[in-house]
Amino acid sequence: MINRRRILATGVAGTIFAPAVLRAQTQYKSEYKMSLAPPGAVFAWGRGAENFANLVRERTNGRINIKAYWSASLMQGQQDREFSAMRQGVVDILCGAPINWSSTVKEFGIFMLPFLFPDHRAYDAVIASEVMTRDFFDLVRRSGAEPLAIGETGYRQISNSKRPIVLPADLKGLKIRVAGSPMFQDTLSTLGANPASMSWSDAAASLSTGAVDGQENPLEVFVAAKLHSLGQKYVTKWNCTNDILLFAIANPIWNGWTKEDQAQVRSAAIDAARDQIKLVRDLYANDVEAVQKVGVEVHVSTAAEINQWIEATRAPYSRWKANLAPQLVTKIEEVVAATRRG
Repeated sequence: MINRRRILATGVAGTIFAPAVLRAQTQYKSEYKMSLAPPGAVFAWGRGAENFANLVRERTNGRINIKAYWSASLMQGQQDREFSAMRQGVVDILCGAPINWSSTVKEFGIFMLPFLFPDHRAYDAVIASEVMTRDFFDLVRRSGAEPLAIGETGYRQISNSKRPIVLPADLKGLKIRVAGSPMFQDTLSTLGANPASMSWSDAAASLSTGAVDGQENPLEVFVAAKLHSLGQKYVTKWNCTNDILLFAIANPIWNGWTKEDQAQVRSAAIDAARDQIKLVRDLYANDVEAVQKVGVEVHVSTAAEINQWIEATRAPYSRWKANLAPQLVTKIEEVVAATRRG
């Protein structure tokens, strides 16, 4: 009798448990869509994302299959719509620069304040601090995604087809392509340039025809995209901005995975971000020589020149700090200041 009861109890429990397992399994998709602004894995950004997808597939034994959709193709090339598309369920996973999503969540634009990160030491201190892992990550969660890890998009440098840019006065009148950010436009306008906001596909055509004089991007992008072939003759390495690269999962997707798979996905993101940062730094260390090899003139700004750029952008910096997230920016500034004292 006791054995029969045990068998019946086990059978009932199995009947109850099996549908629960099936329900958990049906929450997994055959494919998870990851949106990316770059056109492919030719850039460090794309290679980091590709590495992340491969690690996730390996560590979850194929249960989570991530497919990359390059050039923000799920949004017809409009990378500024990625975060809103994620909220709508069009995108499952993001690996991108938060500045591209600042039209949806304005606070995401803070990392592109001009000269916020004076060097890699300051950058590393900030991304390892509680300002990021607590305050910023909480903001991301409230906005609709689970943050996993932080990589690096790379210091953005400026190029043009007209003349060397050494001091702020040299930017006067130049038409410079910028990503879709009012802060970018305000900063360059303050410096006397004529900023033109457009997608990267439109920028390539505009540079080739001379409709736009210049652009700003990491120099690894300059080399990989062969911008010298689009009339870009002069580069200035001024280290104006360096956005983070955020690996994040839409909250409904994240909550549908088991704790074990969540842990595996997070570890994959952390490892991919670490490797991606190393790649960005390796490319940065040799980018001047790489650009010079294709016949482009490169000016590396001196400390005194950087101070002039900082002074010239102080007004837009203050305006956008107040407009975006003054308390969060102040905390970042404090972390950066501590690296100056150390």
